[in-house]
Amino acid sequence: MKKTILLILCIICGMNIQAQNAAKARQILDKTAAVVNNRAGSSANFTMSGEKANTSGTISIKGNKFVASTPEGTVWYNGTTQWTYMKNTEEVNVSTPSESQQAQMNPYKFITLYKSGYTLSMKNVSGGYEVHLVAKDQSRGINEMYITVNSSTYIPSKVRMLQGSKWTTITISNFKASNLSDAVFTFNSKDFPNAEVIDLR
Repeated sequence: MKKTILLILCIICGMNIQAQNAAKARQILDKTAAVVNNRAGSSANFTMSGEKANTSGTISIKGNKFVASTPEGTVWYNGTTQWTYMKNTEEVNVSTPSESQQAQMNPYKFITLYKSGYTLSMKNVSGGYEVHLVAKDQSRGINEMYITVNSSTYIPSKVRMLQGSKWTTITISNFKASNLSDAVFTFNSKDFPNAEVIDLR
């Protein structure tokens, strides 16, 4: 009987620790989202490596909008429509991207993802925290994600995400607040007069 009571107490204690850890992870991401989701906009440099692609460039975000530029091309997303310009083909593909497609080019997508459908946990790492997200529904576009966050500034420095069986790592640097017009998140055909626009919607 005593063993049974002790086992029940251990389970309850373990559940409480897990709940506290999850609450701490959510608190960290709430603070990170508040820093990243600057009302006027933010910008940073990034390097992306994985089985699908290896590249580096710059990204600017404002709310759920973003524009990312790499040596290969530029992606604009105005919150609804995405334009992907490839320099080597002079083509612009217009699409309505899925959650996982947005995350492939926007390392800050996690600032909305974590709020529903994910189990959260965290651990302390050198200089900050590592928050771990696991999708409750494994058919979701992003199954798992690790976010490394500075403990004093709450600026994220690395995002690792699992899509299917493939991991992608995005390293972020030179994050800063910016004053961005909404127009920068929409493709302007006047800037690319020779580009062929292909509507995939």
